[in-house]
Amino acid sequence: MSPNTELEERTRHEVADVWAGTAAAFDLYTHGEHQFVAFYDADRNITVGQRELGTDDADEAGEWTVARLPEDRKIEWDAHNSLALAVDREDYLHLSGNMHVHPLKYYRTRESLDVTTFERIDEMVGTEESQVTYPQFFRGPDDELVFKYRDGYSGGGNWRYNVYDERNHKWNRLLEAPLTYGGDAMNAYPHGPVVGPGGDYHCCWVWRDHGGAQTNHDLCYARSPDLREWETSQGAPLELPIDINSGDLVDPVPPYGGMINNNTKIGFDTAGRVVISYHKFDHEGNTQLYNARAEADGWEIYRTSDWDYRWAFGGGGTIPFEIEFGPVEREDGRLIQTYDHVEYGTGKWVLDEEMLTPTDWYSPWHTYPDALRDVRSDYPDMQVNWVADSSDSPGETQYALRWESLEPNRDREREEAPPPTRLTVHEFEPQG
Repeated sequence: MSPNTELEERTRHEVADVWAGTAAAFDLYTHGEHQFVAFYDADRNITVGQRELGTDDADEAGEWTVARLPEDRKIEWDAHNSLALAVDREDYLHLSGNMHVHPLKYYRTRESLDVTTFERIDEMVGTEESQVTYPQFFRGPDDELVFKYRDGYSGGGNWRYNVYDERNHKWNRLLEAPLTYGGDAMNAYPHGPVVGPGGDYHCCWVWRDHGGAQTNHDLCYARSPDLREWETSQGAPLELPIDINSGDLVDPVPPYGGMINNNTKIGFDTAGRVVISYHKFDHEGNTQLYNARAEADGWEIYRTSDWDYRWAFGGGGTIPFEIEFGPVEREDGRLIQTYDHVEYGTGKWVLDEEMLTPTDWYSPWHTYPDALRDVRSDYPDMQVNWVADSSDSPGETQYALRWESLEPNRDREREEAPPPTRLTVHEFEPQG
């Protein structure tokens, strides 16, 4: 079966030529009638752009105001060096990025909603900022700006949370202790926090030892009403920092058990119960997608896929993901889940509410229109990259960034760089 694509393109807006050597994530942030984008330009510099919404003319001269940030360090070949952008409650812009176990890089504008006034700020709180990776901004329960990052390295890092005080233009620790702690033996790779139907924040993570992605183990979970007090799915309080022995254990997947960091997703069923999606090896050694749900007596684990394929990943650096999937989501009163598999292609399941197994299946299935999925560059080994709006688009309109880059190469330098590709913002409307 093959349903229509979920989104129909309304228009697109060209931004600039961008560095195509690696797929480090850019950011798109829509704020009211203003839209902002952070990217690496063709010369590998951190660059920001802004435009006002409301025009359908994609070729309108001067639509984008573009500014290069005051930073000497250019991005190299490391796909970990993502960019994160946000607007605080007084409409000042914040940006962080181009770090992989590197001293904090953070910028803030002097003027509200004006990317041409970004300035480098040397520190946030001044401690645990020398080995920063994975910057992320998000909103707290009072709409305050929160910044999350990893302090340390793979196999030995802690997750820190800061909160911004607009009145004093100052960052403070939201949590005095890190959320998770693995010492020098391991570190957590989290997904979230994700805001649930009831307003709580939900977070899950896997633990990863030294030695590569194959050492991921022990899927864990925590939730919080305010990002300060944390508890298990059964409501038992959790003392921070959470370690391997104190967390809410969802599934004790062992090292080399087929679970990988950055491939866990949090969703919710029609009753609002949290569902964590992940993969691991089954008893025959094949990689299967599982959904774990927080139920009255604890976590119940349901096998959702029936694939005859083993994804034998390992090592360090950014690797191509052979299996990807979305969270369990509610759509028109039913549960759905999407996937992208190297052998089985793309698809969308309708899930049985009780057993979280497929009752209907659509394949192929793509979020974005097929015409935008094909690589246009003639340079070998290129891929299409998408980044969804990290804020709230107005109404039903959805925006996404598209650009092309080389495929992952474990963050190793290549003999030569590809030519720049064009960064575009696409405006979509749901079909039907």
